[in-house]
Amino acid sequence: MARTSVRQLWKAKLERKLAAKSWPEAPLLQRPAFHGRVLGIDPSLRGTGLALIEFASGRQPVLLRGQTVRVPTKLSMAHCLGEINRAVAAMVAEYDPRHVALEQTIYVQNFQTAQILGAARGAAIAAAAVKQKEIFEYAPLRVKLAVVGQGRASKEQMARTVMAMLGHGHTLGFDEADAAGVALCHALTWRPGV
Repeated sequence: MARTSVRQLWKAKLERKLAAKSWPEAPLLQRPAFHGRVLGIDPSLRGTGLALIEFASGRQPVLLRGQTVRVPTKLSMAHCLGEINRAVAAMVAEYDPRHVALEQTIYVQNFQTAQILGAARGAAIAAAAVKQKEIFEYAPLRVKLAVVGQGRASKEQMARTVMAMLGHGHTLGFDEADAAGVALCHALTWRPGV
C-alpha cells in the first residue's frame, strides 16, 4: 500500500473527499476545519510579505490580497519598521482577519541579522496586537511540512505549491508566497482551544 503524504491528506480534507476509512492517518484529520480570514506574514526588514487568505467551508482557500512591503536601502531601519507596522495595521483594519500568523525567526549565526529580523517581526506583531488580533507563530520547517509536505522545500517549490492550493492564476513573489504559506499552515494545523 502506498503511503500518502500529509499534504495529500489535507488536500483531500479541504476538498471534503476524505473518508474516515480511506487511510490509517485519516482520524488525525478529524478536527474541525478553520473558517475565517488569516493574515500571513513573512517578516523581513526590506521585503516583508503579507498574504490575506479566506477559508470557508466547501471551497478552496482564496487569496484576498497579497503584498510585499519594500523599503529602499537608503532609508533607515526606523523608517522600515514604521512601514511594516503601517502596512500590517492597514491590512488588519481593512480586512479584519480572525487570526494573524507569522513565520518565526530562523536560526542565524550573525547577531546583528537576528536583531534586525526580530525588530521586523516586532513591528508586525505590534500592529496586530494593538488591534487585539490573535497571533500565532510557526517555524519555517513546520510551514514547509504543512504546505509542501517536505521540510527542506525550496522557495520555488513553496511558491508553486501555494499557487496550486489557492487555484491562483498569476505568480506570487517569494515573500508573498511565503506569507501565504504561513497562513495556509495556520489553517491546516490550527486546533481550537490550543
